[in-house]
Amino acid sequence: MDTNAPVLGEPLPVELMNTVWADREGVYDALRDADGVRAWLRSVASRTELMPRDGLDGLGAAELDRLGVRLIGLRDALRRLAAEATEDPRPVAAADAGELGSAVATLNEAAGHTPHWSELAWTPGRPPARHLRAGGLPGAAVVSAIAEDAIVLFGEDAGRRLRACLAPGCVLYFVKRHPRREWCSAACGNRARSARHYERHRRTD
Repeated sequence: MDTNAPVLGEPLPVELMNTVWADREGVYDALRDADGVRAWLRSVASRTELMPRDGLDGLGAAELDRLGVRLIGLRDALRRLAAEATEDPRPVAAADAGELGSAVATLNEAAGHTPHWSELAWTPGRPPARHLRAGGLPGAAVVSAIAEDAIVLFGEDAGRRLRACLAPGCVLYFVKRHPRREWCSAACGNRARSARHYERHRRTD
């Protein structure tokens, strides 16, 4: 089962923020149930050593539910921080995560919840390699690793490149890697240009 959330190749904290998305019919949540949590984790598993794809099959419904609660709590905090960082004017975009201080506390707690660390492997005749290890269950370690990546995102220059997609009806975020990029996707760019074109003609008429 593939995730319904848009996966746009953004940093993992931004991909997590974007598990809330919208279309003309309404706003959706890709983490609303255990199947959705498993599908989203599977979609990003190749981007972290802490969650092997085959390890997801061994997670039961109860563990997926616990992971879902943690992912949603972190996601809502990240969306609150992103709304602050981008001065996001979209009322539907910022999740109900309370005050800024509460969102920061949630992020910091998530980052420290499950220890994870690097180990060096070096076999004679082969080049050295770095491997990631974690305490506890793999899924919980992924949540903590995403939180740590989010701290880097907001604390360094990438946080100043974080953008809210202001195309009509969109609630997604993206990192602006190119000076001319203004939308999260080509589809949103087309929608925004169509809306501007319609508005210009409406005024003329």
